[in-house]
Amino acid sequence: MTTPREVFERLSEGITAGRFDELSQLYAEDTVVEHPTAIPIPGRIEGRKAVHERFVGGLGATLRLSTSDVVVHETTDPEVIVAEFRYTVESSLSGEKTETENIQMLRVRDGLIVHSRDYHDYLRMAAVQGAAAGLAEAYDQVPPHEPDPVQPRPAQLADRKSPLGVFQRLCYGVSDQRWSELPDLYAEQTDVRHPFLPGSPVLKSREDLRTHFALAGEIGVRMQATDLVTYQSTDPEVLIGEFAYEGQLAGITPFRVNNIFALRVRDGEIVESRDYGDHPALAAAAGRLQELVDRVIA
Repeated sequence: MTTPREVFERLSEGITAGRFDELSQLYAEDTVVEHPTAIPIPGRIEGRKAVHERFVGGLGATLRLSTSDVVVHETTDPEVIVAEFRYTVESSLSGEKTETENIQMLRVRDGLIVHSRDYHDYLRMAAVQGAAAGLAEAYDQVPPHEPDPVQPRPAQLADRKSPLGVFQRLCYGVSDQRWSELPDLYAEQTDVRHPFLPGSPVLKSREDLRTHFALAGEIGVRMQATDLVTYQSTDPEVLIGEFAYEGQLAGITPFRVNNIFALRVRDGEIVESRDYGDHPALAAAAGRLQELVDRVIA
């Protein structure tokens, strides 16, 4: 039986080779493919035919993609893998290139992809195609977000030293605005990256995290973590967690930001984290999207 890792490798190799007309055969007839951080709104594709049209008419017609730096997280669910990787993205029209980070959750059953949640750096992809300048207007055309109900928290959180327990306390600590306590979830020397936030520094210490969270408190961010879904890696230190923040800015503008974090937790502390978040959506809600656009087109 073809494994999820093997299916991902075929998908990745096919994309790099530009065989877009063949790729839909890796998906089940009733597959669901979601793009939680697509701009200006999240996307969802249902069915093999729609996936084929996406590959042939979308990616294949506009971009050349080459995959590198692949890290595959096999999980305790034998159907599921999570893959982190880099694309070298080249515009088919202009020839301009950029590098983007990506993370993808694949559920494979009977050798076919039945569900995929694909997080890409859409801001940089738009920039390489010369489309970033129009993003602010695109977001302006999106209807105001209607807040969704926040999922109830578990009656009891997981062990505070476990990767799941640390992840839960991070998400709910942000929800409760416990900015001064959150840095203690991280090791003294850590490595925290925000791949989808242009120009963001690597946070290398607990003190860096203290500054980071203090700024969130000063800005007055108010948001609630909801819809937590986690994937425990076969590496017991590693957990991948998907979730969303539902919130408001200045008590007026509602927003939803989808995220997926890949964490390594050792002795109850985060020693490494890659936090893939929908920063364009948050910036658009704050009226600061142009700042992000300027960073990627400079």
